[in-house]
Amino acid sequence: MQTSQNSPSWSGPLARKEVEEMQTYTAPLEGRRKLLRLDFNENTLGPSPLVQKALRNIPQNHISIYPEYTGLREAIANSLNKQKISIPLTTSQIEVFNGVDAAIHATFHAYGDRGDYLLTTTPTFGYYTPCAQMQGMKILSIPYVGEKFQFPLTEIQKTLIDKNPKLVLICNPNNPTGTQLDPEKILELAAIAPNTLFVIDELYEAFLGESVLSKINFNATTNLLVLRSLSKTAGLAGLRIGFAIGHHEVISRISRLKGPYDINSFAVTAAFAALKDQTYVDNYVQEILQAREWIKRKLLTNNVKHHIESGNYFLIWPNHKSEYIEFSLKKEGILVRNMKGKDLIDGSIRVSIGIQSQMKLFWNAFTKHDNNSFIP
Repeated sequence: MQTSQNSPSWSGPLARKEVEEMQTYTAPLEGRRKLLRLDFNENTLGPSPLVQKALRNIPQNHISIYPEYTGLREAIANSLNKQKISIPLTTSQIEVFNGVDAAIHATFHAYGDRGDYLLTTTPTFGYYTPCAQMQGMKILSIPYVGEKFQFPLTEIQKTLIDKNPKLVLICNPNNPTGTQLDPEKILELAAIAPNTLFVIDELYEAFLGESVLSKINFNATTNLLVLRSLSKTAGLAGLRIGFAIGHHEVISRISRLKGPYDINSFAVTAAFAALKDQTYVDNYVQEILQAREWIKRKLLTNNVKHHIESGNYFLIWPNHKSEYIEFSLKKEGILVRNMKGKDLIDGSIRVSIGIQSQMKLFWNAFTKHDNNSFIP
């Protein structure tokens, strides 16, 4: 969508002021199917065979009826409760969404109002900003600190006290820097501002191995919401399954922003199957962690400027311009994400971590073009 200022000939009805002033949030997702996709931090192998089997076995008449969700929240709760959880979760503390993007959107609609503050970090996941803009919120973005992109804890604490924000968004580990914040520190922040809703985006938690869910008691800390997904590890990015975990009163409020059939039947079927095969997910995560160590050694040994920490991705600063490396790798059949123009990381590219054989393909192609002194 273009702004109304860019469409002076438009004489029809205008949207809300906030929407008229926004630009569409887009991502370069087209034409990726036959390439090695190291640009969007997806599962690079695909979902469990159980998921594929379940999808193939969907009866024809189930396509023509509205989806049913019975048992889905129970399955998610059971899966989470087998992990490191401080207090077992109940279904009233979980809501399922059409991807975590929808959960973020619903949270802003439920809690963000014109003139309220959103407090977050920079650089971080880009979708937080348009969600705040559409509500007319003011955005406070605190930069990560130093060459290692440390979490700006002192500045966040000060801003909490000075500005009393309505929402705080913390991506942990952060995309794209991989910065991690200890669960104890997150709970300390939430205690400083009990009237602020803290939203902890844990999409990459599996690659960190540490979650605020291992420490939190939602009955004591009512102002915290955790977001998870089946996209990054279970491989369901194309089917869009995300969920929010929090105090049942917070869950009740964001649930009111959902449509009655937001999640389609295929996604529900896939989610049940994926949740039954945690071994597949665990094995995939271990392969990614091993590949992360492999590529880290390559970067260190070859003195390539980089930042690699806690996610299934890393940042790399090539010798040549980032757009040249992005273009050259695409010609080799490999997609990466150009960070040109991003706060603190301009000139870098973000690379998703696949299994080791995929990282070898990336490394060979990258060194071939980055060491090439001739640029056409």
